[in-house]
Amino acid sequence: MVTPLLMLLFLLVVQFALWQHAAHIAEAAAQRGAQSARVQGGTNAQGYADAQSATSQLGANLLINPTVTVTRAGDVVRIEVSGTAEQVVPFLSLPVTAVVNGPVERFTVPGAAVP
Repeated sequence: MVTPLLMLLFLLVVQFALWQHAAHIAEAAAQRGAQSARVQGGTNAQGYADAQSATSQLGANLLINPTVTVTRAGDVVRIEVSGTAEQVVPFLSLPVTAVVNGPVERFTVPGAAVP
């Protein structure tokens, strides 16, 4: 009776470790996408491509069905990466979401009026 409970406890620990790792992957992918979308001359497409690339490079098997959303509203870029963590325990699907917001970089001339 104790062995199945210990096995379940062990699997739960592994499941939550995978969930935490998937959350770190999503955060890193969102940051990478935001870095390329924020620079002067950067585009939403560049941010999307870099975030997608990061999810496939960092954790193709840990972050399941990742989706990337890039929005630019005025001078702010917002990247959201979401998906689910790899499932070890049956019937326990844990969602993962990471959001990064950042200002769009722009260069100004010293002393010039900022619009």
